Amino acid sequence: MSSSRLLSREHAALVIIDVQEKLWAVMQDKERIVQNILKLIDFARIVGLPIIVTEQYPKGLGPTVKQIRDRLPRIVPIEKTVFDCFGAEGFREKIRELNVSTLILVGIESHVCVTQTALSGLDNNLRVCVVSDAVSSRTRENYQIGIERMRDSGAIISSTEMLMFELLRDANTREFKEAQNLFK
Repeated sequence: MSSSRLLSREHAALVIIDVQEKLWAVMQDKERIVQNILKLIDFARIVGLPIIVTEQYPKGLGPTVKQIRDRLPRIVPIEKTVFDCFGAEGFREKIRELNVSTLILVGIESHVCVTQTALSGLDNNLRVCVVSDAVSSRTRENYQIGIERMRDSGAIISSTEMLMFELLRDANTREFKEAQNLFK
């Protein structure tokens, strides 16, 4: 694990957790959440971050929402029934295969799958960053409790724009110039 308090894009991956049709329909701030996730997908492509997508019981909860699916046509979601992504077949292997040491978590729900994945990531000696304006729950209270639990456990809480600037570090780069439209 890096000793720097700043996040680095080296060995980091964007993990999009369970943003599925039936769940998404009942989330707080759902339009803003999806817009921020789409920005982070575009940003991940600019800076070369791998993207992992999970789906909780897709037979019952439907596929990942269309806006995200359309942006990631070649990514096959990791299907799961467990709430913690680390319990899903293939998730740990994907993290190992990509040599990930920092998880950037977005998705739903803050207090269930996102929290359990964050805590397991920390237990596995990974740095965990939760993008607070790209996660949601059905209620504001559960959203907030999830964020607080993750922060209290050692996860880094960030925002979409804060994360992008932190990973970019310098305005005098090709990546910054490509990402500028994402800040509007």
